[in-house]
Amino acid sequence: MPQHAAGPPCEDDFEAVTSAVLGASRLLVAISARSLAAAEDRVTLPQFRMLLVIRQGETKLVTLAERLEVNPSTALRMVDRLTAAGLVSREVNPSNRRETLLRLTAEGRRVVEDVTTRRRTEIATIVARMPACQRQALITAMRAFNEAGGEPPPGAVPLGWPDAPPA
Repeated sequence: MPQHAAGPPCEDDFEAVTSAVLGASRLLVAISARSLAAAEDRVTLPQFRMLLVIRQGETKLVTLAERLEVNPSTALRMVDRLTAAGLVSREVNPSNRRETLLRLTAEGRRVVEDVTTRRRTEIATIVARMPACQRQALITAMRAFNEAGGEPPPGAVPLGWPDAPPA
């Protein structure tokens, strides 16, 4: 039985842990899908991810494509749709007139905030049903899981999945 660095021996059941994480993954995907459902008539999941990245600050199309790991032509088509929907604006970069900067419109910010708030509220409702000691254990376990998976620390949002709307 493996030893934890600062505590008693730990049971190690990879299959049970893997099954539990898969179950949590299904739940979180369902929550994300439900939170986006109200905005589905306006944006798809890939477009929503794009809105989240743009929300972090004005960005260039090439940078946006890199952060989303898509081709610039794919990003351009998505930006065209989001601009037509009134969710993204484009402005010429005053520092380099060959570049276009992308920003969320007020309506784009509202869509992002509504979806993010819905997701956060549903997760908070589920967490509130757990005993306090299990919530503490979940924090520890999720931090370790995220770290083992290479997920950036809280506050960093490389692929556009924020914990909460910006202040």
